Amino acid sequence: MTFTSFSPIQIQQTNRTQQQPLVLKQGQVFHGTIKKLYPDQMAEVQIGQTKFFAKLETPLKAGDSHFFQVTGMNPQAELKVVSGPIQQSQTVAQQVNQLLEMMNLPKTAEMQQLVAHFLRNQLPLSKEQLIQAENWLNNLPANTSKQEGLQAIQKMVEMKMPFTNEIFKGFLFGSKTTGMSNAILNFTTLVMENQTIPSSVKSQLMQQLQTISKPFSLETGGVVLSKAIQTLVTDANSIQKTQLVNFLKAAEIFPKNATIENWISESFQQIKTLADYSNQSSASQLIHNVVNAKPNEMSQMVKEVESWISNQNQLQSTQKIELQHLISRFETLPLNKGTVEWFAQQLHKQLIIAFSENTMPIFSKEQNSITIKDQLLSLLKPEMINTSSPLLNLVKIMNESSQPVLQNMLLQAEAEVQKAIDSKAIEQALKMILKGLGMSYEASFNSKVQDFQEAVQSLKPQLLTIINDSQTSQALKDAADNIVSRLNGMQLLSGENGHQHQLIMQIPLHFLGKQTEATIQWNGRMKENGKIDANYARILFYLNMDAIKETVVDMQVQNRIITLHLYNDHPQLEQLAEPLKEMLKTGLLEKNYHLSGIFIKPFEKTVSRLVSANTIEKSKEAKSQNGVDIRI
Repeated sequence: MTFTSFSPIQIQQTNRTQQQPLVLKQGQVFHGTIKKLYPDQMAEVQIGQTKFFAKLETPLKAGDSHFFQVTGMNPQAELKVVSGPIQQSQTVAQQVNQLLEMMNLPKTAEMQQLVAHFLRNQLPLSKEQLIQAENWLNNLPANTSKQEGLQAIQKMVEMKMPFTNEIFKGFLFGSKTTGMSNAILNFTTLVMENQTIPSSVKSQLMQQLQTISKPFSLETGGVVLSKAIQTLVTDANSIQKTQLVNFLKAAEIFPKNATIENWISESFQQIKTLADYSNQSSASQLIHNVVNAKPNEMSQMVKEVESWISNQNQLQSTQKIELQHLISRFETLPLNKGTVEWFAQQLHKQLIIAFSENTMPIFSKEQNSITIKDQLLSLLKPEMINTSSPLLNLVKIMNESSQPVLQNMLLQAEAEVQKAIDSKAIEQALKMILKGLGMSYEASFNSKVQDFQEAVQSLKPQLLTIINDSQTSQALKDAADNIVSRLNGMQLLSGENGHQHQLIMQIPLHFLGKQTEATIQWNGRMKENGKIDANYARILFYLNMDAIKETVVDMQVQNRIITLHLYNDHPQLEQLAEPLKEMLKTGLLEKNYHLSGIFIKPFEKTVSRLVSANTIEKSKEAKSQNGVDIRI
């Protein structure tokens, strides 16, 4: 079984749009039935489940069905009959041929398929829309079926969207549950091979792609940096140290003239001379303040250093004692410019060693806090404390290197990061991916200047620049357009109807050395204050995992009671799930949610029930099918 698009989304989206009043436009043609006749050639006409009043150009008989064309909309609809009464005995194919002849449209297979689809779904259409839609069906992207194209066109009509290429591709790709990871990988490959993109643009683009495809690269880079510094300050052989110095110079963390002997002093000189510090609580700012303090200010400065060390939770108690010994030794020396600089140099060196030893915790639990890797980076390259490029460069260079020393260090770092991954780390990674993709790019136009600047650096605006660049190759434009269409589709398919809200997300994932992706549909309601009601929701997860392959998880929340329906064809999934049930129940209880039950089903037969289910009662019908029911 292969799920290529969100069937539940299509059904629920239709329900949402059917509640909206029918809006007719001049030139549209539709199949309608005369329900009642009124004076002055007024009539009640029905399209599908919708009834409305219209003025007829010619008298007709109640109960007959015709093809009508809208000739005016002022103020009520004015209709022109374009076919004789349609007999109930007529097949859909006969009705299609009749309509094609009347509208003078070509009888191609695609056009016949289009008109038949519109007739079955009782949708109004125009000649221009049909011609445009036929062109789309004739030029569908690879691995896209005609049915997916028809569904996308239907949504455009139902949601009264303009018939543009961008919106069509948005609906087409936004409904898919797979392909985002491959789209990003394909685009990345083309960018790397392209020689016409300016190096600065390519560097920024590749950095953003790496952040999205490997959300733990920053943490891996931080561990790699710590290990490299630890090796440089130990008695490792000079060849190994030389390789590491060159590696850190290539990543632009060490100055170009750095050597095994002078890399610490070169970093110190940068801190000494740098005037603009964006983070006042960083270790580099502390060193800068010390080395630039006047002798008569040192008494107060020593107190500030002691306070900073005391409040630094990222330092171990033994390290704080060693730093206090350094302060005590400095206080016994004559107070002059030379001793002040010596003290600053020693403080700088000891803090480098201390932060390189303290790799845990790898993931920061507090947002906007200065992490251990930030502190270490600030002591080596102070102007880069608020940027991620140096650490991402480390990982990139190590991945491309064939040197055993660097390869082994990278493997050790990745193992430590994977061991430290928890729920908070996953949450942090998902936020980073969505932010990096540019999901909120358009919304940032009304945001703060800082938020807008961050949004501009995300992937979506960079892709739009490539698409609009006349020098870009067509292959690269198509690859960029594929990703943009998926991002647009998520926005088009997400929306609200009163208190109900729907959110669609396609998320490429690279966790624990595995490349996969998740597509998530969230349906819930909003409180009066505009916030999400966490007590009631339905969440569908479409996953394609390396071990158990295609999986659908239907999670329903009613008054904080959770029922899980899991669809997968793996024969041993019940045994695999058994040891995890209690952990799941405990984790949900910690969040004040109660697990009612887990129902594991194969895709065969039961998946059709899932597709049509919009309520818990309908989902319960699936229990009669073969599968494993787990009640807790």
